[in-house]
Amino acid sequence: MRRDHKPYWLKRWQYKLRKWRARYFLLPQFDSVGKDPEIMNPGSVHVFGGNIRLGDYPHLISTPDNCIRLTTLGHKGADAFITIGDYVLISPGVRISAAESIAIGDACMIAANVYISDSDWHGLYNRTRPFRCTAPVSLGNNVWVGDSAIICKGVHIGDNSVVGAGSVVTKDVPDNTVVAGNPAREIKKLNPRRRMITREALFADAFRQAHNMDALDKMLLDGNSLWGWLRSLVLPRRGD
Repeated sequence: MRRDHKPYWLKRWQYKLRKWRARYFLLPQFDSVGKDPEIMNPGSVHVFGGNIRLGDYPHLISTPDNCIRLTTLGHKGADAFITIGDYVLISPGVRISAAESIAIGDACMIAANVYISDSDWHGLYNRTRPFRCTAPVSLGNNVWVGDSAIICKGVHIGDNSVVGAGSVVTKDVPDNTVVAGNPAREIKKLNPRRRMITREALFADAFRQAHNMDALDKMLLDGNSLWGWLRSLVLPRRGD
């Protein structure tokens, strides 16, 4: 469809249903969750294992055909941890798999189909033994990881740094650095003295932000009717 034909009241009802599904079926699977989580499709976020924590204002955008997967499988019987900071955006298809520890800082943006793992999961010579070659992974604050990038075991990515789409990161990335490629290498330095606006700014006034989004929905969906929406599903026309 080229536009949303749902009436405003129906979209609000769907929104409330989505929040209810997240609150009662998804969020209890985490060990802790901060304030005001926004989960776009709770049924397509898959959580396996313990010690998985979300900070304040997390935004998980998942779809049924491209799920988000967060998994902890402890190395040699020990606990594994995934810790996600405040204001973090996680996009469709992201997989985060921890055998030891993966820590994601505040205001990070993780684009679609990114894979983050702290383990090779199997040895080079004995491939029947799982959980081999494990080392913690950490992302600093305000890290941006591009579409389909891979973050490998033992990597630390510094504050404000950017990982280009499709990159494979095998070594540490300093603060304020743009890397890209396979294996990823430095291609640019960011100016640390220049003002950096992070996702935290979106939530400086969370109530006002929610009010503005609601007003935008009212404007965009103005004039839509239930019958018009049903007609667009059953008998779509050119321009729908």
